[in-house]
Amino acid sequence: MQALKVLSTEEKEALDSPRISADYRQSDFLGKVYIESYGCQMNFADSEVVTSILIDKGYGTTSNINEADTILLNTCAIRDNAENKIRHRLQTFKGLKAKKPEITIGILGCMAERLKTKLIEEEKLVDLVAGPDAYRDLPNLLEQIENGQKAINVFLSKEETYGDIEPVRLHTNGVTAFVSIMRGCDNMCSFCVVPFTRGRERSRDLDSIIKECQTLFDQGYREVNLLGQNVDSYQWKNPETGESINFANLLEKTAQIHPDLRIRFSTSHPKDITDEVLHTMARYENICKNIHLPAQSGNNRILELMNRTYSREWYLDRIKSIKTILGEDCGISHDIIAGFCSETEDEHKDTLSLLEEVQYDFGYMFIYSERPGTPAAKKYPDDVPEEVKSRRLAEIIELQRKHSGIRNNRYIGKIEKVLVEGNSKKSNLHHYGKTDSCKVVVFPKGKEKIGEYVHVKIISCTTGTLIGELVN
Repeated sequence: MQALKVLSTEEKEALDSPRISADYRQSDFLGKVYIESYGCQMNFADSEVVTSILIDKGYGTTSNINEADTILLNTCAIRDNAENKIRHRLQTFKGLKAKKPEITIGILGCMAERLKTKLIEEEKLVDLVAGPDAYRDLPNLLEQIENGQKAINVFLSKEETYGDIEPVRLHTNGVTAFVSIMRGCDNMCSFCVVPFTRGRERSRDLDSIIKECQTLFDQGYREVNLLGQNVDSYQWKNPETGESINFANLLEKTAQIHPDLRIRFSTSHPKDITDEVLHTMARYENICKNIHLPAQSGNNRILELMNRTYSREWYLDRIKSIKTILGEDCGISHDIIAGFCSETEDEHKDTLSLLEEVQYDFGYMFIYSERPGTPAAKKYPDDVPEEVKSRRLAEIIELQRKHSGIRNNRYIGKIEKVLVEGNSKKSNLHHYGKTDSCKVVVFPKGKEKIGEYVHVKIISCTTGTLIGELVN
């Protein structure tokens, strides 16, 4: 359940619905494909890879579902609610399928990998099932369906990184982009399905990452977000020179592309984030001072049951290093699970005390959702009552909201460098962008253009947004 970086309201709106540029509508000889993406940023990045693969084979794309010959849902399996959302979405396709029986409906991603053939058996509308490592096979799978068969490929690879495929940017404002640097996860947290749905951890080669980031900068993008389930364990060895590249080395080489290219990354793991990474961040102004560091719990017994492989004390030592090396203004966010198996009231209070001690900028907060097949589901009873989980989650959210307000208030009166990302959701008279520490800032428009850096004086705030005005 490692969550990727929390999105602002404006960013969420940009990602919520499928948007495929008309520039990518190729010949309709093989039909038009419509893609919806759900879940984490990795899924949105994967959808861009899928689009590239299909376009290369002659498929067209469309943002109008009624024009589609093929509908693909790129899914999440992190919580039961995520899968229920997909099942509900499939039901809305019944009328479409009745009017157009020849339309192909496919499930991609983590839910496809977890349920495999069950999806075709349980959801009669589904024609195609493809896991995260099977996207190169999609043209073949679609051809099988044209021949009257159901199609499935959920093979998990130990080598696939899609490093040679240039993604087609779908869910973008033309300023920020996701760049996948690795796939899979080896951590085996007891509550998490990711190792089973995305396979073993493997790192993408350095050269292809740098080439992709350079291309994005040349195309006008000014921020890249390096993605991985656990970016701190990135490790690649140059087969020609034997040079080993770790995540700190990768960050430095990416930052050296151009000082106007901002670098963000997610997600970090507390057991792996090193002082070398933090010092690299400190050396380069364009590596954003913002770290998403999932805690999951503030109690050592619960952390051990979760197989997080660190203690509360270790975690707090990492927080201390972040604040010492990068400063108190470094943005720090978290993931917290409320009501994990056998969690007592005192252990819940340990989580609240962790929040008090760190005072995070923002976070992802969930009640525990048992996932079939995980070690926790096999070994531990899900024995915390739902009403207790909900009450504990409400307490965590209330405390985080308080801390978000405190952290945002620190910025009032300061002048921040902001990358302009687009129009504010609430008013076309305002732009929005983010600070170095990942604070969303809304401010009245001046002569600035989207994709430019501006300086904004912060004059007020809410718990989620800074409000400012341009300064010369």
